[in-house]
Amino acid sequence: MTSDKERDKTKYIRAAAIVALAGNSALAALKICVGIFSGSGALTADGVDSAADVLISLITLFVVGIISKPADTEHPWGHGRAETVATALLSFVLFFAGAQLILGSVARMFSGVPQTVPSAEALGAAIVSIAGKVLLAYSQYVFGKRADSAMIKANAKNMAGDVFISLGVLTGLAVSSATGSGVADTAIASVIGACVIKTAINVFMEANLELMDGGAGTEQYRLVFDAVRSVEGAGNPHRARMRRIAGFWDIDIDIEVNPRITVDEAHAIACRVEGEIKARLENVYDIVVHVEPSGDSVEGESFGLSEKGMKE
Repeated sequence: MTSDKERDKTKYIRAAAIVALAGNSALAALKICVGIFSGSGALTADGVDSAADVLISLITLFVVGIISKPADTEHPWGHGRAETVATALLSFVLFFAGAQLILGSVARMFSGVPQTVPSAEALGAAIVSIAGKVLLAYSQYVFGKRADSAMIKANAKNMAGDVFISLGVLTGLAVSSATGSGVADTAIASVIGACVIKTAINVFMEANLELMDGGAGTEQYRLVFDAVRSVEGAGNPHRARMRRIAGFWDIDIDIEVNPRITVDEAHAIACRVEGEIKARLENVYDIVVHVEPSGDSVEGESFGLSEKGMKE
């Protein structure tokens, strides 16, 4: 990971967090206040969801300060994993927020108390929320793509889902106003909670994949194997392992060379392999190329992938 890439990544993540913090703070305040005074449980629930997004932005700003630190003796691979850990933690925040929304809505539905019909102000707040969430989702998508940040991309998906949540709120408010009953509004609030939980599960699964050193599809491995094959003197790429560290690739691979060449010549081949991999695969953090004499590889190795294994 070059210093320029580190600075760019940190800059984009910080900008995304500040934009999300400002936007969601305004939307959360608007929806919670209007929801309470208008009697709309769905709008209040949507406001709580936006308040959770505010917490996400605060955590993101905190994480930026960690991942920007250089590698040290305790963290020789750097501090990029903090982003992945934070993404997993965010999924728990979203999950419990969604569960609370469902429990509150179900409690109101079975309380025996007549459901209040929300006032017209709630409709206006829902429309503002939809527009605001569209802009926020787009901004997070742009920042996440530029930073190649799993955390910001996850937040972009979360906010894109919030657009549909706000559309659901608007629908529930319209139905409640048309029928003169607040049941639809309360039911929509519980549906919002379910959507938030679904988002939380998806975010956690993606973060967990990276924490388990997964996430490299077959296409990435094929690019690495093709890079090895393009270097004269390099053969039999095997025991390849790829993992993501906050959007960057850490790669280990073994190659075979002619056992009669010198150490300098073998090292030069390994360097060319490294250069070819970096030319074909973006955002490479580090590559370790282990050189073996031709015919010396061990069959049935317990870890890593080979070309033969990819074809099976």
